[in-house]
Amino acid sequence: QVQLVESGGGSVQAGGSLRLSCTASGYTYNWYCMGWFRQTPGKEREGVATFRSGTASTYYADSVKGRFTIPQDSAKNTLYLQMNSLKPEDNGTYYCAVRPRRFDGICSRPASSAYTYWGQGTQVTVSS
Repeated sequence: QVQLVESGGGSVQAGGSLRLSCTASGYTYNWYCMGWFRQTPGKEREGVATFRSGTASTYYADSVKGRFTIPQDSAKNTLYLQMNSLKPEDNGTYYCAVRPRRFDGICSRPASSAYTYWGQGTQVTVSS
C-alpha cells in the first residue's frame, strides 16, 4: 500500500518561506516521477515541481522558478518543497504525488492525470 504523507503547510506573510515535506512508504519502483502540485478553488491542479529518480533531475513551473526548490532525502524517502519569496498567488492546497515511469521516461511538464498516488494535501496561505 503506497502512502504519501505531507506536512509543513501553514500561514506566512508575502516574502516569507515555508518548507513542505512528503514522506513516501510502500513504494517499490526504481523508476518514478515524484512531484508537487497545487490547487485553488475553481482552478485545475497545477504541477509546481517534479523530481526524476535515477538522474535526480528536476522541473519547475515558470511561476515558481528561482523561488522554489525540491531537495530530497532518499534515506528518509522524503521529498521537500522549499518555498521562498512567497507571493499571495502561491496560495492553495499543495499535494505531493508519485507515479512509475519507463526507464527513459521524463518527468517535466507534469500532468496531474498521469500521477497514480497522492497525498492528502496541505494548505498554504500567503497574506499580502
